[in-house]
Amino acid sequence: MFDQERINALPIHQPPPASATPALQGLRVVDFTHFIAGPLATMALADFGANVIKIEAPERGDDFRHYPMVDPEIPAQGSAFLWSNRNKKSLGLDMKSEAGLAVAKDLIAQADVLVENFSTGVMERFSLDYETCAKLNPKLIYCSVSAYGREGPYADRLGFDPIAQAESGFISMNGYADRQGVRSGAAVMDVATSMTMTNAILLALIARQRDDKGQRVEVALFDTAVVMTGFGAMQHLTTGYEPQRNGNTSPDTCPSGVFVTQDKPFYINCGNDKIYQRLFEQVLERPDLAHDPVLSKRENRLKNRDFLFDVMNEAFAKQPWSHWAPLLRAANVPSGQVKTLGEALASDEARSRGLVTRIPHPVKGWIPNIENPIRLSRTPAVAPKAAPAVGADTEAILRNELHYDEHRINELRAAGAFGSVHVLVDRAEVQKVTA
Repeated sequence: MFDQERINALPIHQPPPASATPALQGLRVVDFTHFIAGPLATMALADFGANVIKIEAPERGDDFRHYPMVDPEIPAQGSAFLWSNRNKKSLGLDMKSEAGLAVAKDLIAQADVLVENFSTGVMERFSLDYETCAKLNPKLIYCSVSAYGREGPYADRLGFDPIAQAESGFISMNGYADRQGVRSGAAVMDVATSMTMTNAILLALIARQRDDKGQRVEVALFDTAVVMTGFGAMQHLTTGYEPQRNGNTSPDTCPSGVFVTQDKPFYINCGNDKIYQRLFEQVLERPDLAHDPVLSKRENRLKNRDFLFDVMNEAFAKQPWSHWAPLLRAANVPSGQVKTLGEALASDEARSRGLVTRIPHPVKGWIPNIENPIRLSRTPAVAPKAAPAVGADTEAILRNELHYDEHRINELRAAGAFGSVHVLVDRAEVQKVTA
């Protein structure tokens, strides 16, 4: 059950100016994605005004709808799904029926973008491969997301975020040296892949402005994961060096790591010699160490990390975080409290950026919202709308976007295009049925 008292305490999201025109207004997207990477990418498009139609199986919908936490009043709209499907429309369509496929093709014929992340071969079995869709719509941007690419010896492999973390070398770089490497708790490879997808789609749209032609766009989870290993990959390729697990310390800068005050842990990152000097002279009041001819050089500090950490740990333990935080900020030393997720979401920093708000939901009244991090002054993001119930927009899409009449809708319904749901109702009514 959602904590409605906690949710209702969040500030209400402030809409953009009524005169603002979203950057992607008029862009039409057919969304065949599920789980995380694909839906996050299409949500980014929807946030800036694209008309994103999420096609999913009738009744159950995207499997990600059922990931925790799930409220019994909206059983197919768990927290995870609400996080990744804002501002979309849902069309409940049985893709295994000829009638359902006919509807999908009608949508594709008038779309600007198609995005899919099925297993390799699924779109071909539906006769919705790129070549077929390009004949329906030569201007179509067709974005495929896979684990290891759509061609080659690994095209058949399924991929999930932790597998990409493991196989890219990312896990081997994270954790402590005396134990196995650890995965990131957050789905960082999925999130990074979604950002790559959004960039790729926008690049293809810019190219289409020049020549009026669509194209196929491909993004692979594994490719993105390799990029996410950072400059360690180039260090290895140029020298053979294998990045080691360093816990919370840095192999490149010192002193960088987690330290503990009287009451709270925090992180310091001394990225260069000047930051080190400001830290020891202005914060720790140790000018002797700040200007030591040996320790004032980065490479020498790496060799003397244990000594510096001992000095810092002893000093920081004498006062609470409230004492050290303003000193570190005044000295312009990059630092921050190690917070829980809850502390971060409720922080003054998050509040000052308007990152966490609440938005209306037709069943719950209000649900939380995490703001899109992209800020555009002239063409801002649209006012956020909660992720839809399964098939919530089916009838509106059929009537208003495909311009089907009652006879055509009844034919499709009888042919099983919408699964076993025999009555189509508007969005609000579907939300009530779901509840």
